Amino acid sequence: MKLFFDARYIRTDFHDGISRYTTELGSALARLTPVTFIISDLAQLKHLPKNVQHIIIHPVTSPKEPLTGIILNKFKPDVVISPLQTMGSLGRRFKLILTLHDLIYYKHRTPPPQYSQLLRLGWRLYHLSYAPQRLTLNGADVVATVSETSKSEILDAKLTKRPVIVVSNAARDLSHYLDTTPRIINQPNNLIYMGSFIPYKNVETLIQAMEFLPGRTLHLLSRISPERKAQLRKLIPEHAKVVFHGGVSDKEYATLLANDAIMVSASRAEGYGLGLAEALMLGVPAVVSDLDIFHEVAGNGALYADPDDPQSFAARVARLDDKKFRDDTIEKGVRHIRKFSWNESAKTLLDAVNKISQK
Repeated sequence: MKLFFDARYIRTDFHDGISRYTTELGSALARLTPVTFIISDLAQLKHLPKNVQHIIIHPVTSPKEPLTGIILNKFKPDVVISPLQTMGSLGRRFKLILTLHDLIYYKHRTPPPQYSQLLRLGWRLYHLSYAPQRLTLNGADVVATVSETSKSEILDAKLTKRPVIVVSNAARDLSHYLDTTPRIINQPNNLIYMGSFIPYKNVETLIQAMEFLPGRTLHLLSRISPERKAQLRKLIPEHAKVVFHGGVSDKEYATLLANDAIMVSASRAEGYGLGLAEALMLGVPAVVSDLDIFHEVAGNGALYADPDDPQSFAARVARLDDKKFRDDTIEKGVRHIRKFSWNESAKTLLDAVNKISQK
């Protein structure tokens, strides 16, 4: 069987969520079975296992993308896996698995900022109704998604007639960046937010909550535009400590999480919540929005708050000052997050591949 995996979503500067999912899942799959990776830039290979088979075609942002199925026919794959749903299926002569991660952009239609003006316009138009998505997903043989929460939303919206499987996201283990095991010696004085600053991420609540958390510091780790930074600075309460890091390395990220820290997110919508998963894997407690997906990822290993109530959010943070309660929460979080692994996700995906290849 010739199995192809679309690795064109790997970023060559720094990983975003799709890029990391592509890298980790593709690498785990290659440990189970021979895989030919589809790339658009040789630099993408550095994120994949050494000496993998690969082919080079156009980038996913190319006008050729709707014709990808026809273009791939000449390589005679039996099954192609795409870790996103944008691959064109027109004219394909192979089995196809497309991945829809979540339905966030139907509620929050702002497209990824790295796209061109034309692509951003197309993105908005695409998400004005479910019709284009239904057409896209029904062009596959199987639709994958990253969580049970997303699967329920896909089924509720009747987005596809194809079977829907969960090929779960999973956490990186950041512990190899650290010399010692993370531990909270006193009360957790550092609040760590890793994520973008687009409106639905609702960083405003985190900043406003600092009014009720004197003596603590909110660390905002990701890159941010000067304009957005100026907007958020205006919200910082008097005497509150908020640090804009403007981007950090993985080692810096792990070090900050390991330093008397709590992971926080007041997001109003999430596809999975990798920041939460990474913190739990490292044994770091979390206070997050009361979202179904966060409950799926963390179970009883996190505290949940109303994303529109900064004072309630602060109260959940303060609850973790109690050492016994905090240790119990951490233990539950670590136990829960270990249910998710890239190897298990790859096995689920390979099982789906084997089933459709026999039809």
